[in-house]
Amino acid sequence: MMNIEAKLVKQALIQQGLETPMLPKEMNPEQKYERIKGLLTEVIGVLGLDLRDDSLARTPHRIAKMYVNEVFSGLDYDNFPNICVIENKMRVDEMVKVSDISLTSTCEHHFVTIDGVAKVAYLPESKVIGLSKINRIVRFFAQRPQVQERLTQQILVAIQTLTETENVAVTIEATHYCVKSRGVMDVNSSTTTTALGGQFKTNPQTRAEFLQ
Repeated sequence: MMNIEAKLVKQALIQQGLETPMLPKEMNPEQKYERIKGLLTEVIGVLGLDLRDDSLARTPHRIAKMYVNEVFSGLDYDNFPNICVIENKMRVDEMVKVSDISLTSTCEHHFVTIDGVAKVAYLPESKVIGLSKINRIVRFFAQRPQVQERLTQQILVAIQTLTETENVAVTIEATHYCVKSRGVMDVNSSTTTTALGGQFKTNPQTRAEFLQ
């Protein structure tokens, strides 16, 4: 069941036009698994692979399970992490920054891997969020078909909503395997995206401290 934090974040993303394009939820995870497994059986057969071979026989099962329970689990807000947000009784007013957050997502244009790191910071006002929850929010939104620009903005809005402050900053540096393993096949390039709110956008010193 969707928790209250998930509802608040989803509503904020919809209001700002940043929600991932999704159809209304019509199937539970088990139904999704069965449907995807059947469709993948057809795709693999069309490719000319013999699913009677013991190496391939369970491939539709593996991919369907992976899609529903792992790499695309962020499409279901029932999987949104339980977030610990407390009153800022400590009166923390300096930057809280979490760097080198491991990030693995999937390009929504080609369904191949996006691999990178995120950095997230905020200036606390009335609320303080548990540090590991920032990592979990990054992971939740990464576990969707994504474009990096939207992913960066989604993380920003989620943390702004939960911490009740505009003073949030997010940057992601990632390698896109749709660039690395196909098409132009550039194995060296990376993509950096940044989303800034509040003082991170208006105060050059605060922005520089975050980006350095």
